[in-house]
Amino acid sequence: MSVQAAGTAKRSAKKPASKRKNLRAADREKVILEAAIRFFAEHGFEGQTRELAKRIGITHSAIYRHFPSKEALIERVYEHVYLSRWQDHWEELIKDRSRPLEARLAQFYREYAERIFDYDWVRIFVFSGMKSFDITKRYLAMIGDKIIVPAAVEARKEFDLPSPARAPISERERELFWGLHGRIFYIAIRKFVYGTPVPKRLDDVIEDATREFMAGAPRVLRGIVTGK
Repeated sequence: MSVQAAGTAKRSAKKPASKRKNLRAADREKVILEAAIRFFAEHGFEGQTRELAKRIGITHSAIYRHFPSKEALIERVYEHVYLSRWQDHWEELIKDRSRPLEARLAQFYREYAERIFDYDWVRIFVFSGMKSFDITKRYLAMIGDKIIVPAAVEARKEFDLPSPARAPISERERELFWGLHGRIFYIAIRKFVYGTPVPKRLDDVIEDATREFMAGAPRVLRGIVTGK
């Protein structure tokens, strides 16, 4: 390569960073956030923000002009990747007694899978759990409050079991519904963490899982709630 060509290539390599210097503050913040999401998905939260800055093509200090700390950046990642994908109607869907519970659960998990079966979502979730960041803990608490416990309450009603007012929802009941949740989420783990093949027709698998769950749930729940 000639000296002139090398110089041209060197200048071309710097162009993306030069363009970023001219971004408005809001646009620069978006660039940093989107790059951080993919960076943490690939490297976990041990990934250094200095390396993130190099990937983006900005100075390390530029990150901290938009995010006061690494923890603040991680919090924005949580809001963008997790909270923004949550659908408020899901809790009401689970409680809609005009439809059988099996149909409600199947619809929820079809919609849920469309939102969370994503490389960044799944890998950040796993990395967060391994490194004791509270992203995983907070998100699972939301699932428990808005999906797991309401589903257990609805099962009591559908199977003509004592209401929670008479017998509070037990840990064993919650674990039954966590089992269904985990079964479906594990497909995403297989795909985005282990890199193994998963079913192409996910809706069919979700239908199978909810149908099988509901076929066995009445007898198991009756035993848990009534002891019979």
